[in-house]
Amino acid sequence: MTSLAMIEAAASRLAGRARRTPLLSSPFLDEVAGRRVFVKAECLQHTGSFKFRGGWSAVSGLEPDVRQRGVIAFSSGNHAQGVAYAARLHGIACVIIMPSDAPKLKIANTRAFGAEVVLYDRATEDRDAIGATLSAERGLTLVKPFDEPLVIAGQATVGLEIAEQALEEGVSGGEVLVPCGGGGLTSGIALALEAQAPGLIVRSCEPEGFDDTARSLATGTIQRNAQLSGSLCDAIITPQPGDITFPILKRLCGAGIAVNEDEVLRAMALAFTRLKIVIEPGGAVAVAAALFRGGELKSDTAIAVASGGNVDGALFRAALEKYAD
Repeated sequence: MTSLAMIEAAASRLAGRARRTPLLSSPFLDEVAGRRVFVKAECLQHTGSFKFRGGWSAVSGLEPDVRQRGVIAFSSGNHAQGVAYAARLHGIACVIIMPSDAPKLKIANTRAFGAEVVLYDRATEDRDAIGATLSAERGLTLVKPFDEPLVIAGQATVGLEIAEQALEEGVSGGEVLVPCGGGGLTSGIALALEAQAPGLIVRSCEPEGFDDTARSLATGTIQRNAQLSGSLCDAIITPQPGDITFPILKRLCGAGIAVNEDEVLRAMALAFTRLKIVIEPGGAVAVAAALFRGGELKSDTAIAVASGGNVDGALFRAALEKYAD
């Protein structure tokens, strides 16, 4: 299980590698939300998402002889790029298993980082089985996207930064809204805040129809999504919360929040016009929750993590054309 010591060790290995991303605010967004809103801009992280943190933490945390044989990962794009870039910086081989319907930009970027990309059909094929087979055949170490202590520890460094930045802003209490797929980022932030800023309560955020974490938190048992495709928020669509992440979420997080696609697109447009940042749909669900789901929030301050910015140009233009002021 990931501990504060592991998180601090990951932070030490990430020092000088990961960016300390800014905590942004706008009075215009505060007015829309009806409360004070801050946005943690992980869309400005290396590779365009927080996933670089977990990728570097996992790769750098391997024993040197194991790391030298190379790594393998499966992802719709952001974890792929994070692991691929970490592998490139370490000078080791990297294979990434990606769904064939992943955004073309993410597939292209992953290849550009030097990784070998293996595509699969997420509706009919099992990515875990593909990964296990290739890992055994080539002697590669599988870096899981969320259910891996070293990955969780790396993502938790977002929480360490939020604790520091909230203190700088004079914020001691409130809700931290986090885009949630398998729960690596959400559980990591929750662990970090438990130790460093216990007045900040984490809330998972997901798209409607793919709210397995919210339903799992409500029932106390792991719930699965009925389908694994059909959402704009591809970056955070997973079958269910992780076996490692869910006990952390259950212990530390408040109720989950689900937002609809119109709210996501409007949040993307507002983040661009008011904060001048680009957020992808999956990375915008927490901002959407902060702005448009105020009735589900319990405090007058919300910190929303903008977890990624790797969005296709056509989709981003559509969001701006529909909702930009």
